Amino acid sequence: MKKAIVVVDMQRDFVRGSLGTAEAQAMLPHLVDKLKRETGADLFFTLDTHDAGYLHTQEGKNLPVAHCIKPGPGWEVVEELSPFLQKAVAAVEKPTFGSTRLPALLAAYDAIEFVGLCTDICVISNALIVKAFHPEKRISVDASCCAGVTPESHKNALAAMKMCQIEVTGEEM
Repeated sequence: MKKAIVVVDMQRDFVRGSLGTAEAQAMLPHLVDKLKRETGADLFFTLDTHDAGYLHTQEGKNLPVAHCIKPGPGWEVVEELSPFLQKAVAAVEKPTFGSTRLPALLAAYDAIEFVGLCTDICVISNALIVKAFHPEKRISVDASCCAGVTPESHKNALAAMKMCQIEVTGEEM
C-alpha cells in the first residue's frame, strides 16, 4: 500500500508566531516523532502563503492578523520539521485554506493521512477536498498530530471529518 502524509501549514506563524497557540507547540513533538517513525510514507507539505496585500483580501478582512507573508520568517516551516521538508515529494503553496492541487498530487496513493494546523480550518479543508476527489481512498487524520484554533474547535472538526468518512486516529492523546 502506497501511503502519503500531508503536513498542513506547520509554519512559524501558526506555532510560535502571530497565530501561534500553546496547543500547536505541545503537538509539535508528537508530529516530529511520528515523522521519524513513518519512513515508508511519502511526505507532502502545504504552506499557507500570503503577500503584503493580505489584509485587503476577504480572508484578511475576516481574520485581520497578518501571517505567513512570503517572503518572511513567519511563512517558513518550523525548524523542527526542516529535515522532513527537505525530503518531501512536494511543498504546495496555497493562498487559501484548501489546496486544489493536492488531489492530483495524491492520486497515486492508496492511503493519505493529514497532520498539522489548524485542524478546524486548513486540515479539515484539505482532507475534505481530497476525500471529494478520491472517495474510495483511505483518508485519515492523526488527531494527536493536529491542533485547532481552540481545543473545542479541534474536537468539532474531528467530529465533522468522521461524519464525512475520514478516519480519525490518535484521539487518546
